[in-house]
Amino acid sequence: MVFNTGAALLDAVVLAVVGKEEEGTYGYKITQDVRKVLEISESTMYPVLRRLQKDGCLSVYDREFGGRNRRYYKITEQGQAQLRLYRVEWKNYSAKINRLFDEEEFI
Repeated sequence: MVFNTGAALLDAVVLAVVGKEEEGTYGYKITQDVRKVLEISESTMYPVLRRLQKDGCLSVYDREFGGRNRRYYKITEQGQAQLRLYRVEWKNYSAKINRLFDEEEFI
């Protein structure tokens, strides 16, 4: 992708991915799902997950899997509210960019 991915967009995408899983999901799967739309490494993903947890947007719990603990992330009510805000902002932002690219009147 030729466009840089800012922190807010990455946060929005991560919250959208985690929000689709009612019981939560684990870091590697989150990374794989985010990679379907953005180029990102695992080393970039885990600081994002920690920041979203610190900000109260994600909760964390561990579950045994294959003899090891796997850390799961689940979106919180605060995270859902933030995701709703991101969705509104994205619709407004992308509509303006689309109008510009489509050479329609830019407001």
